Amino acid sequence: MAKFSRPTGTQDILPEDQPYWEFVVSTMTRVAQLYGFEGLQTPIFESTELFARGVGDATDIVEKEMYTFTDKGDNSLTLRPEFTAGVVRAYIENGMHKLPQPVKLYSIGPIFRYERPQAGRFRQFYQFNAEIFGAQDPLADLETMLLAWDIYAALGFTGLSFQLNSTGCPACRPGYMAALQAHYAQHHAAICEDCQRRLDKNPLRVLDCKQAQCQPIIAGAPKITEMLCEECAEHFASLRSYLDDLQKPYTLNPLLVRGLDYYTKTVFEVWAQNIGAQAAVCGGGRYDGLVSLLEGPNTPGVGFGAGIERAVLVLKEQEIAPPPLPKPPVFITFMDEETRRAAVRLLVELRAAGIGTQIATGGSLRSQLRQANKRDASFVIIVGADELARNEVTLKDFEAGEQKPVALDAISGRLKARLS
Repeated sequence: MAKFSRPTGTQDILPEDQPYWEFVVSTMTRVAQLYGFEGLQTPIFESTELFARGVGDATDIVEKEMYTFTDKGDNSLTLRPEFTAGVVRAYIENGMHKLPQPVKLYSIGPIFRYERPQAGRFRQFYQFNAEIFGAQDPLADLETMLLAWDIYAALGFTGLSFQLNSTGCPACRPGYMAALQAHYAQHHAAICEDCQRRLDKNPLRVLDCKQAQCQPIIAGAPKITEMLCEECAEHFASLRSYLDDLQKPYTLNPLLVRGLDYYTKTVFEVWAQNIGAQAAVCGGGRYDGLVSLLEGPNTPGVGFGAGIERAVLVLKEQEIAPPPLPKPPVFITFMDEETRRAAVRLLVELRAAGIGTQIATGGSLRSQLRQANKRDASFVIIVGADELARNEVTLKDFEAGEQKPVALDAISGRLKARLS
């Protein structure tokens, strides 16, 4: 017989990890709503052309990492490799540009990329995504960055700081890319094959290369922040002044370009302390041309994506314990078939009253009490034949250290009073 296992690059999120996931997702949602962001869910698959055009056909995501298939209608569809293109499509298609601007949206769900699996990196992973549409003001960049910061602060992360850069705009970026290509032309034989290919298709990505042979060339490359147009320079200076006023630590990183073609002006990452070092926990930036590129009205945008697995990993590395998930506090036991039927009726009644309750699955009373102990029950109800004849049950209250008979029609009220 075949032995089945999960596909490479995927994971089972087991019950012992659920408190971490619940803590991360609920914190992200709570902080986003505090900032005035509203939830949006988009399909996990979209037209392949949406991602090819929106993400950029020269990016690693589109060239190497997408899960693409043809459906029965001969349509090319792709499992979502990132959120923003689909969110922009929803913004356009649902007429959100007619709403009062800015529109602030957040999404949570799975992302699919065919990457080499490694620690904290999966082929199916989960992401929190936040976007602001319709605001060119650098305050929108600040709002996005502060949302990311406050999420991680609420999770208890330490050593938070920003990495920050500007990638310019269509007015000033071409001049920078020409200077970058001229610099690399002097070292063409020394750079890796990926950089040789990127230099023509997506020049900014050469700055993101991790190959050792390319590091000296990257170190000597011109810096885009020295070639920004007046508008981009003022935007970047304003953003930095806000961060300075708020005393948010940041490092200017001229090599930070992110991996997607749609970014303009601001790009950023949030870094957190991570076992003696710092590492990025999320990143994003501004994308003022993406809505119009996808055939919507000219609308500025800024946003970020945050991996949930990454947040869970840092929680564990920083030894931050999430709040435990609530467990049903009540456990019902019984003596025989007659009392079992009464116990089932009581089970349904207590649950209908909003009281978390479990029931034994048979065996002697002693074994049933062991079941209750393993489930950390605070209260055990014993449905016995003699008590049942008097319309009573026995209630064991472990917190109070007492055991008393309670009338059947009063047990729900007694438990609610104790639980409150």
